[in-house]
Amino acid sequence: MFDIAFSEIMVIAVVALIVIGPEKLPKTARTLGHLYGRLRRYVTDVKADISREMDLEELRKLQREVHSAAKEIETSMTTTVSQIESSVRTVESELSDAAALADAPATPVEAPSYMESPANEAIAGAPNPDTVSQQPVPLPTQAVEPPRQATLPGLERP
Repeated sequence: MFDIAFSEIMVIAVVALIVIGPEKLPKTARTLGHLYGRLRRYVTDVKADISREMDLEELRKLQREVHSAAKEIETSMTTTVSQIESSVRTVESELSDAAALADAPATPVEAPSYMESPANEAIAGAPNPDTVSQQPVPLPTQAVEPPRQATLPGLERP
């Protein structure tokens, strides 16, 4: 703290011995030692308070940064959610429009002129699968023999 050499301390001690006297010097030295200890503790407490204030300011700064980052994330998420919701509404409206078109009666479509070639006339004479009524396929009238099961030798059935 102070730049005092050993020789200077010896000069101060000799002067104190002469001024104070040998009877009061030990009590005075003890009092000065207590005051010096209190001064050091006070300086240490002030240093600790300053250090705590600096740490507290750093924590406040960190809190502001985290709070601003959280606000940015919240804004980003809100924007993304609104975009997704608008996309979902668009898809829903497109699906409902498509469903409305599917429920509407179909209008006959005329075949284009390139479909009327001689090769396509054979196809044109074929029955339309949409207009053919669905009739059940007749089952064969012959009795079908069930398949034989394998048996072990000596255990055949008659």
